[in-house]
Amino acid sequence: MEEGAVKNQQSRLCLLAWLSAFFWFLLFYFHFFLLGGNNPSQLNPVYVSSDSINPHSVINSKSTPISRPSNDQLSLTNHRKNPQPTTIRRPSNPSPSSINRPSNAQTMPASLPSWTNSRSKSGNFLFMRALRTVENKSDPCGGRYIYVHDLPPRFNEDMLKECKTLNLWVNMCKFTTNAGLGPPLENVEGVFSDSGWYATNQFAVDVIFSNRMKQYECLTNDSSLAAAIFVPFYAGFDIARYLWGYNTSMRDAASLDLVNWLEKRPEWRIMNGKDHFLVAGRISWDFRRLSDEDSDWGNKLLFLPAAKNMSMLVVESSPWNSNDFAIPYPTYFHPAKDSDVFNWQERMRQLDRKWLFSFAGAPRPDNPKSIRRQIIDECKNSKVCKLLECDFGESKCHSPSSIMKMFQSSLFCLQPQGDSYTRRSAFDSILAGCIPVFFHPGSAYTQYTWHLPRNYSNYSVFIPEDEIRKSNTSIEQRLNQISPEKVKMMREEVISLIPRLIYADPRSKLETLNDAFDVAVQAVIDKVTKLRRDIVDGRTDDDFIEELSWKYALLEEGQYEVAVAKIEEVTQSQASEGIIYYKTVSQTGVT
Repeated sequence: MEEGAVKNQQSRLCLLAWLSAFFWFLLFYFHFFLLGGNNPSQLNPVYVSSDSINPHSVINSKSTPISRPSNDQLSLTNHRKNPQPTTIRRPSNPSPSSINRPSNAQTMPASLPSWTNSRSKSGNFLFMRALRTVENKSDPCGGRYIYVHDLPPRFNEDMLKECKTLNLWVNMCKFTTNAGLGPPLENVEGVFSDSGWYATNQFAVDVIFSNRMKQYECLTNDSSLAAAIFVPFYAGFDIARYLWGYNTSMRDAASLDLVNWLEKRPEWRIMNGKDHFLVAGRISWDFRRLSDEDSDWGNKLLFLPAAKNMSMLVVESSPWNSNDFAIPYPTYFHPAKDSDVFNWQERMRQLDRKWLFSFAGAPRPDNPKSIRRQIIDECKNSKVCKLLECDFGESKCHSPSSIMKMFQSSLFCLQPQGDSYTRRSAFDSILAGCIPVFFHPGSAYTQYTWHLPRNYSNYSVFIPEDEIRKSNTSIEQRLNQISPEKVKMMREEVISLIPRLIYADPRSKLETLNDAFDVAVQAVIDKVTKLRRDIVDGRTDDDFIEELSWKYALLEEGQYEVAVAKIEEVTQSQASEGIIYYKTVSQTGVT
């Protein structure tokens, strides 16, 4: 009996040993022969999808809790408490020698980038679900959904809590109130309308745009439906804190932190950031530092590889780069409803304008290429010019009512370059129904291609700077040559542009009009949608030349070939100005 029990026990042990060996054999076979034999390129990436989420639901407004700062963040804080006394060279209007212009014409790669091979489990591109919403005519948001990243508050809201640090000379705290519009303006002199007017800072677009996005009618929590993805990083406020007296590590810290955060997100992998966009209420050159020398200006956000994939909306873009796009400076007018806009437009039509032309600004004695001194001198010697000199210290130029009152009483408003190509004043003058006079194409025509008509002669006057420098042209005589009928037509065109050049009150929504925010968002969506369709169809822009990206923006769809064919008609590059002049392209009407 005992001998039989021992034999049964040995049999069971043998069976267990055999089953164990068989199990391990199957495990190794599955791992090395089935999984190991697959080609890595055939593996499917993670598909970002949330079908159970209501696409119409608004993003959760709760911010991500602040995590314990890393060593890098602690180091950043310490730098800020004890800024290094570095001397920084701030560039004036960038010339070809001072910015990152391509040495040779750069073209887009002939083959599609590797990230376009990313597919869902069904074999479709990861953005196909979003692309198909365009075809859904029953969905008013089809093709217009925006997904907003829920960034940690250190990238936005925490900056507002420390608003006193946002500008070295100006306390920005009052300008960040009222959703970024600043304090309300009283209509003491009757220059403004009774509501919708604020003392808005010209660099406040970061906050205004982000708050307007909260009112966007087609927000979604489902990134797989998104036509574009918004990054609410206050890039302009971030760099403004550290432009003076801080080393490059400090200036770059938040940008590098942001990119690191984004690249870890599943939304980024859909198009490697090509569908992402962000806003900075400063000029492009503040984000294009060429070296890591502390004496160089700005940070290198726009030179980071990840940022080159995104679209960055700035108040002044680089004519030679394709990853930034100019949007209007904010004015003082932020209407809450359509009727506010219509009433203002009608009022501007009825005004009696006693001055032929006017200028608000200060000379630039340190810039030998500036034509402001000639403009000021001519205005002083003219009986039909109104001058508002903007010297340092207290000045009427700091008074919104004084500026708007002068523009409202003028037929033409002179808009020469300032510290850079562009000026907020140009948008203030248009708001006042005053026809802008530009002296450089980089001040408007090659900048705000989303917001301004291609035919600039309908709404503005262009007088080349060289004609003013060489005293070949009298501004007064030039403007007097324009017939009253033509002036009336131009002023009507200017007044019609007002809705698309202003930012509506972020706490409300215009009923039917599209403001500067609406125009910019739709342009981004169109850009991303075109890229996605090109990828699906296998199309590439082999002849695209980034150095001429501003030129393409002035062309109609399908006219890229025309521009490329006309490149040999480039007359000369004016190095002192940092802009390329072209002969008239008769097929497009672009000059």
